[in-house]
Amino acid sequence: MKTFVYAGLLLVATLFSACKYDNYDPPASTLTGRVTYQNQPVGVRTNGVQLELWQRGYQLFTKIPVFINQDGTFSASLFDGDYKLVRLRGNGPWVDNTDTIDVQVRGTTQVDVPVQPYFTINSPTFQRSGTNLTATGQINQVVSGRAVEQVTLYVGTTQFVDATNNAGSTSLSRTALADLSKPLSLSLATPTVVKGTAYMRLGVKTAGVAELLYTPVQQVTL
Repeated sequence: MKTFVYAGLLLVATLFSACKYDNYDPPASTLTGRVTYQNQPVGVRTNGVQLELWQRGYQLFTKIPVFINQDGTFSASLFDGDYKLVRLRGNGPWVDNTDTIDVQVRGTTQVDVPVQPYFTINSPTFQRSGTNLTATGQINQVVSGRAVEQVTLYVGTTQFVDATNNAGSTSLSRTALADLSKPLSLSLATPTVVKGTAYMRLGVKTAGVAELLYTPVQQVTL
C-alpha cells in the first residue's frame, strides 16, 4: 500500500513540476542587428552563415546560434542579460575575426557586427534585354592575398535567391576575371519557370572560401 501512496505522490510532484516548467515566460527581449562593411549590410546566402551568442548560466556557458538573413540582418529572441557575440571562423565571405562583442540585452537591443570581406561588388545593375536577363557590376578587391574564383548571376522566382535557391545562373571565371579594373557583364536566357517578375543578384566567390558575398536582390519585370 505504501508503494502506491509513494508512487502517487511522485506522480503529483512530477506533474506539478512540469506545469511550473511549462508556465515559464518565453523570452521577451529582442536582439537585432546587421553584419556590415563600411556601415553597409553584407549580403549572404539564406541560412548559410551564422553568428553565435554565448551566455553564462548558473552552471553552463550556453551557445545560441543566430543565422544571418540574406540581406545581412539578424534577429534573436532572448532573455535580458549579458551576452558575448562571436563571428565564427571560416563561416562567411570575409576575413576571420573571432574577437567577441559584448552585448547587453535589455528589451529591444540593436548591434552592428563589422566584417572585412575579401571582395565586394560595386554599382550592380540588372535588367531585361529581349529574352535575356543581364547584370553588370564592378568587383573590388578589399583584402590582398586572395584571388577571385568566380562571379555568378543568379535568377529566381522568389525574393530568396542564392547559390542553393535559384531557377538559373551563369558565371564568369578564370581569364574573364583577369582584369578587375573593368566592369563585368553577365547575360542569361530567362528561365522558363520565371514568369512576370525575375529576382536577381550577383555573387562573388573568393578562392578557398566556401561562402559567397552577394548584392541585394533586385526585381526585374519581364
